[in-house]
Amino acid sequence: MSDEQQLKIYQTGGDRYEALIAREDHQGNILKAIEEIINPDGLDILDLGAGTGRLTLLLASRAKSIRAFDISSEMLRVCRERLLASGLSNWHVEIADHRKLPITNYSSDLAISGWSVSYLAVWNQENGIRELENWLVEMKRVLRKDGTIILFESLGTGNENPIRLEHVESTYQWLDANGFRSKWIRTDYKFESLEEAEELSRFFFGDELGEKVRQNEWIVLPECTGVWWRNI
Repeated sequence: MSDEQQLKIYQTGGDRYEALIAREDHQGNILKAIEEIINPDGLDILDLGAGTGRLTLLLASRAKSIRAFDISSEMLRVCRERLLASGLSNWHVEIADHRKLPITNYSSDLAISGWSVSYLAVWNQENGIRELENWLVEMKRVLRKDGTIILFESLGTGNENPIRLEHVESTYQWLDANGFRSKWIRTDYKFESLEEAEELSRFFFGDELGEKVRQNEWIVLPECTGVWWRNI
């Protein structure tokens, strides 16, 4: 799927996107990975590129405070609706760029981001590394001493073992060179039917994966995800 098609989804397809994301990580490995790195209880947390609230809702009930940021008002509309339905009051949702957050200096304990920071390089091919460096400078500004960054990035949807995606390779290399430790986990999608699996896979990942889902009759769609983390 092209960058333009993905941007259109982020701008207009919040509800269908959430229908897909709600099926992801049926094994619960994302929270396990976070807890192996840091105990989120009582922390002031930032969710960068929060989308419809995948990580925000996972951590909100345990955080002291959580602030969800994204550049898409459509994604944050769904995120806000989900947070309102949760009954929690320790959250804030706002449009913001990763590189310029409306946050005071040294005010947060954990910055977490799922499948988002790599877009700084993917969508800025000529200056991608510079934009990643700008983002890291901003993390050093907003996080307290010994604050933690945790990133989730794709290592292949439709794959049972991790692969390094060509369009994300510069980000992988930059993270490795800047002191981030890493591991990988499975975050498989589990759908209610083959029809749902094919429709939602085509919607976001494109026809090639949708066809692969149909041919393999995948109600459970395998996915590998990389986890990178470091302290500031």
